[in-house]
Amino acid sequence: MAGKTKRTPQQIGKASKAKGARFELECAHYLQDHGYPEAHRTAQHCGKTGAAGDVEGVAGLHIECKHVEKLNLYSAYHQAVRDSNANGNGNIPVVIHKRNREETLVTMSLDNFIQIYFAYQNGGQKGELHYD
Repeated sequence: MAGKTKRTPQQIGKASKAKGARFELECAHYLQDHGYPEAHRTAQHCGKTGAAGDVEGVAGLHIECKHVEKLNLYSAYHQAVRDSNANGNGNIPVVIHKRNREETLVTMSLDNFIQIYFAYQNGGQKGELHYD
């Protein structure tokens, strides 16, 4: 009986990296199909620098993409915040993430969610936060 060949750590790493790249491309294409024609995967256009998001071309957002089964969500979010702050452009850090055979989700801070929702309700003007 022939058994499965065990994959080496290098093969696993390559497959994981390819999976991440495919997901970044999937996110860019989704954004293009939904009204953001400038959305693109940064590694394709300008090489991956520390401050660049995984997908760029959506004004106002710093996008990190994660396609993993066991995501440390806070770590991913902190990476998006760090990289967004390094840019100094005031973009909202978001993490687009998913597991295999699951729906794609977006994570951001509650403050940023309120700003975006306020803009949605008020004709596109980004809302200021008001603390009572």
